[in-house]
Amino acid sequence: MNWYMTVLRKYAEFGGRARRTEFWMFVLINMIIAWALGFIGGMLLGDMGGMLGLLYNLAVLVPSIAVGVRRMHDTNRPGWWIIVPFINIYFACLEGTRGPNQYGPDPKAGG
Repeated sequence: MNWYMTVLRKYAEFGGRARRTEFWMFVLINMIIAWALGFIGGMLLGDMGGMLGLLYNLAVLVPSIAVGVRRMHDTNRPGWWIIVPFINIYFACLEGTRGPNQYGPDPKAGG
């Protein structure tokens, strides 16, 4: 849960780098929350239950884009790669550049 909160604290921070763990833990927890909201909303509110999921997705849209851009930066690529289907997933799975790169210090080095 710490990784998820780290992304939310960096709400609109598009500069810098994000480790694989930070990115994928955010994606995982985000999916679990969205699923739970959809399930609970559907049980309690019926057809209007989808509104809970929509509101949640709107709330995390900017942090999701920001962590995706920072993840691309960690692989020493421009953040625009997040809009290219399938290739962006491949890049997100790659290990980040060791040491500093043009986007900042290595997040694994604690810098």
